[in-house]
Amino acid sequence: MTVESSPARGPEGDATAPVLVDVYRPDGRLDVRRTVAPHRRGAADPCWWTAPDGALWHALATPDGPATRRLAVHRDGVHVAAWGPGAERAVAGVPRLLGAHDDPSGFDPTLHPVVRDAHRGLPGLRIGASGDMVAALVAGILEQRVVGADARAAWRRLVTRHGTPAPGPVPASMRVPPPWVVWREMPVWEWRQAGVDDQRSSTIRRAAEVGRRLDEAVDLPLTEARRRLLTVRGIGPWTVAETTSRALGDADAVSVGDFHLAHLVGWALTGRRTDDAGMLELLEPWRGHRQRVIRLIETTLAGRAPKFGPRSPRALPLR
Repeated sequence: MTVESSPARGPEGDATAPVLVDVYRPDGRLDVRRTVAPHRRGAADPCWWTAPDGALWHALATPDGPATRRLAVHRDGVHVAAWGPGAERAVAGVPRLLGAHDDPSGFDPTLHPVVRDAHRGLPGLRIGASGDMVAALVAGILEQRVVGADARAAWRRLVTRHGTPAPGPVPASMRVPPPWVVWREMPVWEWRQAGVDDQRSSTIRRAAEVGRRLDEAVDLPLTEARRRLLTVRGIGPWTVAETTSRALGDADAVSVGDFHLAHLVGWALTGRRTDDAGMLELLEPWRGHRQRVIRLIETTLAGRAPKFGPRSPRALPLR
């Protein structure tokens, strides 16, 4: 992996010119779109935009302020441009977002033909780390016990209404997600209009109360980061796995408690649905890389697997 040693700064006085530009050159194959896909909460996520030229735009919060970064794939690498006060940190975070830290050593895809074929067809898929605990955890809590479409709609509404406009030459609809203080103080009616029940909104507020300590988990060993997340009432193993796989690039995270995932893994590896215990047993040969196997299965079999279980009731605005 290489990054240009001296990122170039854009011209002063031009609001559309990036503050910083750089080129990221990964070691080996890299599928940028599929690697960042888990960080995007649906096609209408206000923090992400795919431009007509195929470039990916991402609005994010950093300790230095808001930023927008543009990722464009070229023959010589991923060209990165960034805008806003947090531009430098946004550029510096690109290698981890695109999986520079991801170490597949010890992963044996040949243990099962489905995994082998998926790995062969997706050689550039990596487990990236956003480093953004706020966005990963809040979105994960919103997804607790509801259908994905409703969780994504709630995220879209709340970020659009309470986030800040993304810097740079981006669509007016793009937003930088709110910081912990905004989530902590969000009025109850905003949660209700977004269809978020009291249990999930209370969990987010409790997380926001200790947001600084949760942010510190990004730099901790995975075991300690998981333990710290679990100290917040309302956050369990499922939410921890959903968060660490995205924010920390946890290649071994397994979301137990999601019967759809368990059934998908069972169907992919045995032809039959299974439960959490069965899924963990099936994934055990890949311990250390279980999230990698899950990503390969989900990406390869998206839309092809049978529908599992009853449909959850759709969330409506709460009165």
